[in-house]
Amino acid sequence: MGSNYLTDPLAFLIQVVFDLLILVVMLRFILQLVRANFYNPISQFTVKVTTPLLRPLRRVIPGVGGIDIASIVLMFLLKTLELVLIMLVSARAPQLLAAMAIAIPELIGLVINFFLFAILIQVVLSWVNPDSYSPLTDLLHSVTAPLLRPAQRLIPPIGGLDLSPMAVLVGLQLLKMLLIPPLQMLTAGLLL
Repeated sequence: MGSNYLTDPLAFLIQVVFDLLILVVMLRFILQLVRANFYNPISQFTVKVTTPLLRPLRRVIPGVGGIDIASIVLMFLLKTLELVLIMLVSARAPQLLAAMAIAIPELIGLVINFFLFAILIQVVLSWVNPDSYSPLTDLLHSVTAPLLRPAQRLIPPIGGLDLSPMAVLVGLQLLKMLLIPPLQMLTAGLLL
């Protein structure tokens, strides 16, 4: 058993806990951005989980133009703290500036993955039970509509089949492939 026997599971656990918390904050930010139904049970859960973390930040960081800057700062701080903790667990000297720089492409990748999975889940739910209502389908529609609507205008349904989610998924994957590697290359030198 090497030195990674305990450090890898601990780093994994840190990553899972922090990424789940970041995803909840991201969901709240996106729900506010798209003006989703905040009476939805999932929205209520999101608000209750994130309010204790966001309330102190909102006292010092105001929103700008309807955009909740405190949520963005909280996601950035959580991702930076996650990376610093992983550096500590891995027995590397924590480098705050490196963690801050690496947090940016990591968060962008997380946002893109969030939308990829949201669209995939919405597509699968539409195949399984297309005319049902649930709080999840309502929120998924609110979150994905700003991405799907432009694609639906460009790609009309063919034989009753909506191909716009496929086009958006391809576009998001291309964006991820073209945007994340250069950002990661810029920050790779900071870890040396």
